[in-house]
Amino acid sequence: MPSAALPDLILEPLIRAALMEDLGSYGDITTRTVIPQGTRYCARLNAREAAMVSGMQVAALAFRLVDSSLNITTHIGDGAPCAKGDLLMEIEGSAASILTGERVALNFAGRLSGIATKTAQLVAETKGTGARITCTRKTTPGLRIVEKQAVIHGGGFNHRYSLSDAILIKDNHIAAAGSVRAVLQATKAQVSHMMKVEIEVDRLDQLAEVLEEGGADVVLLDNMGPDLLREAVAMIDGRLVAEASGNVTAQTVAEIAATGVDYISSGALTHSYRTVDLGLDF
Repeated sequence: MPSAALPDLILEPLIRAALMEDLGSYGDITTRTVIPQGTRYCARLNAREAAMVSGMQVAALAFRLVDSSLNITTHIGDGAPCAKGDLLMEIEGSAASILTGERVALNFAGRLSGIATKTAQLVAETKGTGARITCTRKTTPGLRIVEKQAVIHGGGFNHRYSLSDAILIKDNHIAAAGSVRAVLQATKAQVSHMMKVEIEVDRLDQLAEVLEEGGADVVLLDNMGPDLLREAVAMIDGRLVAEASGNVTAQTVAEIAATGVDYISSGALTHSYRTVDLGLDF
């Protein structure tokens, strides 16, 4: 079930910056030149292909920031599927205002729907297993909050939002600190009981060290094939949350989920999606 909409107050700075970038120094000179003052229209935001919808809240806010008097009706909201030709939103009011907000609204909605759609595809492939699909921090700089929300709209889950959310000990941390035991001992000595700890391993002997030393809540099983993942899940035996990562595609995700891991993380959700084709028609 998709989460509740984010507060507009959080989204406004991001969308306002996008509008200011598009308006430049002089505003929409094309619209100002060719559209007579007072012209009113009803525009329809349509899906030109089937998708999982995301970005409707963002699109509506983009139009409202241009002109708060616009009358906006969302017909298919964030987190719902749409078919080719479906009407997603109607925007009624000043034609000039609608044209000025059009590109920013479509840029957000098409890209976020692409993320939600890719997420929904992986979620569908893992149906019937206990595995959850989750994103990573491999997001577009400045757009993380809406991209991670789009993952939720696609039925996925969010990994940590920032470096300050949780401790995630990666291979480079282990290399710099000296060993798996060294990083876990340092963690146990310093970290609050309220902070979750995850550690990445790519070999079973490293996993054995993690299980023996303790101090972690989650283990990230990186770039392990299905057979190795099954062995790792058996070793963990419910003592830690098991997350698989690496080489996750629509073709491999079902086999990964079948190994018994709890989470499957994929950076591709937010860096290798395809923008959904949406159109705004007067």
